[in-house]
Amino acid sequence: MSNSREMRRLVAKWQQNTGWPKRLDWIEIDGIRGWDGQRIPFNFPIVAIVGENGSGKSTILQSAAAVYQPNDDTKDKGWFASDFLPKTIWEDVRNGEIGYSIREGDASKTSTVRKPGDRWRGNPERPKRKVDYIDLRRIQPIVARTGYSKLAKDATKEMSAANFDKERLNRLSQIMGRQFSATRMALTDADNNRIVPVFSDGDKTYSGYHSGAGQMTVADLLRVDPEKYSLLLIDEIETSLHPRAQRRLIRDLAELCRERDMQIIVTTHSPYVLAELPLEARVYLMQGQSGRHVMTGVSPEFAMTRMDEYPHPECELYVEDSRSETLLREIIVAHSKGLIERCSMIPFGMASVGRTLGIMVSQGRFPRPSHVFLDGDQSDAPGCSLLPGGDAPERVVFGDLQSYAWGKLRDRVGRPYAEVADACIKSMSLTDHHDWVNAAASKLTLPGETLWQAMCAEWATTILPADVAKPIVQLIGDLLLAQPTPVSSPTVRLPLFERSVDAFEDSAR
Repeated sequence: MSNSREMRRLVAKWQQNTGWPKRLDWIEIDGIRGWDGQRIPFNFPIVAIVGENGSGKSTILQSAAAVYQPNDDTKDKGWFASDFLPKTIWEDVRNGEIGYSIREGDASKTSTVRKPGDRWRGNPERPKRKVDYIDLRRIQPIVARTGYSKLAKDATKEMSAANFDKERLNRLSQIMGRQFSATRMALTDADNNRIVPVFSDGDKTYSGYHSGAGQMTVADLLRVDPEKYSLLLIDEIETSLHPRAQRRLIRDLAELCRERDMQIIVTTHSPYVLAELPLEARVYLMQGQSGRHVMTGVSPEFAMTRMDEYPHPECELYVEDSRSETLLREIIVAHSKGLIERCSMIPFGMASVGRTLGIMVSQGRFPRPSHVFLDGDQSDAPGCSLLPGGDAPERVVFGDLQSYAWGKLRDRVGRPYAEVADACIKSMSLTDHHDWVNAAASKLTLPGETLWQAMCAEWATTILPADVAKPIVQLIGDLLLAQPTPVSSPTVRLPLFERSVDAFEDSAR
């Protein structure tokens, strides 16, 4: 998850359960654009929906918009399912349904908007909430928008303008990484409906006709001023923005979300957007041979690998995170080095994602040989094996190396034994084992990845018994021979060590 201050604050408030009196907990879509009853959970105030084109991302946003009707005190007509799913000469939704669960205060409600025949039903029973839906029309260059080319020719003067207030101007400057002295949304004498953004940057003033697409996109986003407790929906949020601007935009929305107790759902193809969010805020839509799968808690690496056409090696090995990837890689290198160049390792995120992938592996749903490795502290699951040790990788490697007086880790990292032992032992006193590697690496003035790779290499080479490594490399070898792995394949576990540490005492002195 992002280490940004804004996201940490949002996570803290969410975990304290001190806000968000109005929430959309989940929706289920059935009989619409290939959906057949899958549930999409919204387990965080900001949720990113990711998937290939045509996977159903926009349908989720549109369905969420159709769940609510506007408050009585607004002139907004709100959204209806019929706005997004009109009857045409090619399509006519029948038996379509959008199920939903909402929460207002301590009360929860489950209901549906449905179309059993010619008309949608359930609209009057919908809960009331302000919904802002920002679709892809914002990404069009201003000269390509309907009527704007004529506007540029016919306008002779600016008739009125709505200026960005100081807060919104600061947000625009922060996201774009440049200081704007003023920004306004102007109307001209040629058309009193078509708005033109006008930017002031120091002593230079220019309109949307002469600004970049990213700047226009953010300005259009900031035109919307979401109400407290409202729902904001944004399609393809990263469009036209460079990576730093994408990160800044998500952080800006996190702050807005926390301050106004609002809920935000976005669609994206960007790893930078995903990386800013906690695991529970990432939802991946996977289209398999047996239909659509909704997976929560994926890693950015997993999402990008699934969407990329870049050539992959002969088999895919799925692991929980980068630490697990390094451990498995060093096991393979130490016990059957020739296999490693033929394998692609993909971190997937939460263990629940791995179990879902394991089911798909066991049912032969992947186009190439694949297998899932869960961390050793997880339970057995179909299509999965457990990494050795019966515990989290950090606990296994640190604990075993400590028992063997750290082996020859000092030689691998180029630091005195006393410093290595002291740094590693002190880091193990930390409550969260995920912090051990970076804490020890910091004391040794090493990158965390460098220390962890050295520890895994020493552990796999010196401590891991050959009879424990053999089933792992044999399983991978079978995958490369395109031999299907049985669903009931034994879970790989590391037995308790009974070796003497005497052999290591000389190297530790």
